Formats: sequence, structure tokens, C-alpha cells
Amino acid sequence: MKILVADDDSLSRTLMGRTLEKFGYEVIHAENGRIAAEILSKSDGPRLALVDWMMPELDGPGLCREVRDLNRDGCYTYIVLLTSKQSSEDIVAGLEAGADDYLTKPCQPAELRARLRTGCRILSLEEKLIQARDEMHYKATHDALTAIWNRGTILSLMKTELERSNRERQSTSFLLCDIDHFKQVNDRHGHLVGDIVLQEIAQRLIAAVRSYDFVGRYGGEEFLIILSHCDESTLVARSERIRAAIASQPIIAGSKELPVSMSVGAITCRNWNPSIPIERILARADTALYRAKAEGRNRTALADELTPA
Repeated sequence: MKILVADDDSLSRTLMGRTLEKFGYEVIHAENGRIAAEILSKSDGPRLALVDWMMPELDGPGLCREVRDLNRDGCYTYIVLLTSKQSSEDIVAGLEAGADDYLTKPCQPAELRARLRTGCRILSLEEKLIQARDEMHYKATHDALTAIWNRGTILSLMKTELERSNRERQSTSFLLCDIDHFKQVNDRHGHLVGDIVLQEIAQRLIAAVRSYDFVGRYGGEEFLIILSHCDESTLVARSERIRAAIASQPIIAGSKELPVSMSVGAITCRNWNPSIPIERILARADTALYRAKAEGRNRTALADELTPA
């Protein structure tokens, strides 16, 4: 693990660095508090710091306060303050400034190692908590089967995108997509093959849209795609390219080669009024989707552009 040693005394800094290297740490040196703050503010900076109280430009407590204010990407930095001060008032002042622990100089190597191990355990626990939080957030926002946005999240993104496009006076388009004859896939080949088809189509949809578009599983074999900055003049062409990316080649599921296609209901919203519920937009896209089905499937049907009354 990387550790920062901040001390304006070069000899003390060198001796401390040698001790820490014997403990197995990768040591980074800073000759004053300002340089130390810059190092700790970097995204790949050390998360463990040994800081002298008395330093030029920025002292130890000042460095602690600045690091806490920065809160680098939500990652915690464990700071041990080195001080020759021994009064309880000084110790309290250092801890209230944001230090996690303190050592009185000169410190004993065994105590130093033990205090730093405590810091490492706390940082390790924080990493596990962050990982658990991220996993929970991912599960709450993504579809478990296809790994794309789930219904709740894609609908939330739809509202957010409508609000953004309204502020910027831009058009946003939506595609409601349904896999053709998907029930027959499940009936003839089983639900495991059906799951493979859903997963592959989700990946093809992701590959067919731009990085700032959104793809979500709307439900069952239906997908909702949000096309940012897409007006009615380009909507059909965009939709047809996406539809063709699905139908261009069969899906391989084990020894089976399955031809697939999807029907699309497309709609554009311009100058969206917040009084218009997104359910109304989706209903019109759904009506267009059923028209595409009725006209022979594997095609796009365009709903009338939705504009304010």
C-alpha cells in the first residue's frame, strides 16, 4: 500500500521512509503541507498518510482539514498526525481537524506499525462497504438477465432526458421494441434459449446506439431505447439501423441457429410539457408498435410527433 510521509525535515522524512519501506509500504514523500495536499488530492494518491504537525505553507491540522474538505471521489484518506505536543488540548485540536490518529515523536517502530495496521484495516473495511454499496446500486438499476437498465431506471432516465431536451429546446425520440414471435422461441426451444436470445439482443442494441443514448428492458421481450438529440427527420433512419442490427444475423444458442427480428414503435417529443405524463408518450409508441406488428413485423412504425397543445 502507498503511504505519504509529509515532513519538512529531510532527515526525519528519510529515516521514516526507510522504516516504512521495511514494513512493506510504498513511500511517497512531501516536503511541506501544500505539496502533501496536492498529492493526496489526486485520484491515485495514497490513502494512508503520516503527517508532521509543524510544516511550512500548510501545517498538519490544516492539511487534515483540506483533505476532509476535498473528499476525493468519496474515498477516505486515513491520516496519522505526528507531533511533539502532548497536551490533551493539542491532541483534541488535531483530531477535530480531521486526523484519525496521532503519534508522539519520537515514535517507536512497533507502535507505528500497529497504528498503521489499524488504518489499513479501516481502509479495507471501507473498500468492502463501497463495493457492497456499488453492487446494491447496480442490482437496483440493472436488469438481472440482460445487464442493461431495468424498467424503473429506464423510465426515470426517460423523464430526465425529456427535462433536459426541454431546457435545451431539442427533440428526443423513443423506440419501443418488441421481439417478433418470441413466445414461439420459448415454446419450441425452452426458456433457457429464450434467455440467450434476450441477452444477445440487449447487447446488439447497446452496440447499435450512441454512447449517450440509453437502452433498457421495458418488460418481457420489450425494450425501450432513448435517442438523445434525435428529431423526426432522422428518427426513422436511426430506428431502421437499430432494427437491422438485430435482424442482420441469426442468434447462436448452443447448436441452434435462430433468426430474429423485432418490431418498433417510434415517437419524437419536442418542447415537452411536464404536464404530459410519460405514460401518454409510451401509449402512443405502443400503438405504433402494434401497427408495425399488424403490417407484417420486422419494421418501424412512426407515431405522430408529440408536441405541446
